[in-house]
Amino acid sequence: MTTLTESPLAPLLNRLFEEAEAMSPLAIPEIAALSREERERMMRSKTDYLEFYGRLKNAALAVSRETGLLLYMLARGSGARTIVEFGTSFGISTLHLAAALRDNGGGRVITSEFEPSKVARARSNLEAGGLADLVEIREGDALKTLALDIPPRVDLLLLDGAKALYPDILRMLEGQLRPGALIVADNADDSPDYLARVRDPRSGYLSTPFAEDVELSMRLG
Repeated sequence: MTTLTESPLAPLLNRLFEEAEAMSPLAIPEIAALSREERERMMRSKTDYLEFYGRLKNAALAVSRETGLLLYMLARGSGARTIVEFGTSFGISTLHLAAALRDNGGGRVITSEFEPSKVARARSNLEAGGLADLVEIREGDALKTLALDIPPRVDLLLLDGAKALYPDILRMLEGQLRPGALIVADNADDSPDYLARVRDPRSGYLSTPFAEDVELSMRLG
């Protein structure tokens, strides 16, 4: 048994995943009215992404069940103690990461979320899951909230916020990533500049697609 598969976390995650599945972004009229091309353009744009994600403030934007399990396994298997997450949303991915830290003997997840209502939901879910003591949520623009007071040795980085910012967030935190640190980018296909960066043999990373639309990378020495 693990924290992930025991109460109170297991039933909480089941409920949150069910809620997330019922809150698809395409169920939001402002999003459904956009063409697929326009959605992709806004997601990838550094000028329009705030408008796009502002329309999604009530959507969970959760990782899949499979990606959540992957996050737990990567954090647990690597013995992670310090994890940074870009994009908390309602805290589903955060719960998986914090569960791994609990089973690793402790540590801290530093996560950032722009939307205040989602911060409140995430904090409530972390309390319900018994993992709030392992998580620091920083509210606001991640380019500011994650720019300061990050520990010098980060074991795992999860990118799951505005796709246009993936390259900037990676660049900002690169100096704190320890050799062998893992970087997971969800919906990475929507950040072509990020993929070009981590897949470049000269970049200092090994990188490969993993599962559906997830890019798994490792920081080299």
